[in-house]
Formats: sequence, structure tokens, C-alpha cells
Amino acid sequence: MPHGIVQETIPAPSADVFGLLHNYDRRLEWDTLLKEAYLTDGYHTAQTGAVSVCRGKSWLGGFAVKTEYVSFRPPDVAAVKLINRPPFFDTFAATIRHHDLPNGESSIEYTYNFTTRPKWLRLFLHPMLNAIFVLETKKRLRTLRKFFQAGPTQKKA
Repeated sequence: MPHGIVQETIPAPSADVFGLLHNYDRRLEWDTLLKEAYLTDGYHTAQTGAVSVCRGKSWLGGFAVKTEYVSFRPPDVAAVKLINRPPFFDTFAATIRHHDLPNGESSIEYTYNFTTRPKWLRLFLHPMLNAIFVLETKKRLRTLRKFFQAGPTQKKA
């Protein structure tokens, strides 16, 4: 099962970063991977039990990933698990941890694991999709950092 951790330092307190990251009305302002992101099943704010749908950009297949928040403790941690069956994914889960740093910045740590389908292609799919996932997650977190570097008007979560 592929798994990993991607980390970034963000020039803002963890409460601000956590608030923006889980604000689906603003998600597309900074997220480089998605063309659509929203909460569904009657949820209007991210919270434990809330269900989100994130649709990737066309060049990544454009498929929708539907996840449920299994943990939500602002401003420290949120975790999700996959609840639909997008192409090639059998399971997926991620935990995002935030920590304040002494200089007013914060660190974000994105821990993930997944399995692919069909099983007979895992030898090929696991390393390929893991490499893509790491690259795209690093890109997303760098863009989140740049979003906060852009100035105080963008920090409102």
C-alpha cells in the first residue's frame, strides 16, 4: 500500500491555514489540482461526518473523489476517507496536521495512503500513482504557501 508524508511551511498561523484549506467556497482560489470542490449530502461546512466532492482537472482524468471527514479538530487535524470508487482507486485516506511555529508561521503535514484497482495492475499503478500524488501534493502545498505570501487580503478564511 503506497503511503507517504508531504510537508510545507506556511507563512500564517495554523488556524488561518486550517480555515482556508477546509473552506470549500474558497478552495479553487489556491488548489492547483481541482476544477471543482464542494460539500454535499446536506453539509455546508467541513466537520466530522461531512462529505466533500473534489473533481480533478481534465489532464488528470477529471474524475471526482468523494470523501468523508472522519476527524475534524480545528486548527490541528482533519482526516478523510474515500467513499466512492473513482477510476483506479480502491482505497484512499489522508490526514492533514497543522502545527504553529514560533515565528508566526505554521507547518502542514499531509499523510496519505491508498490502494489501486484492479489488483493485477498494482505492481504498475502503485508506484506510478504514488509518484504523481507526491508531485501534485507538493505543488498544491507550495501554491497554498504562495497564496498566504501574497498578502493579508487573501488570508481571510
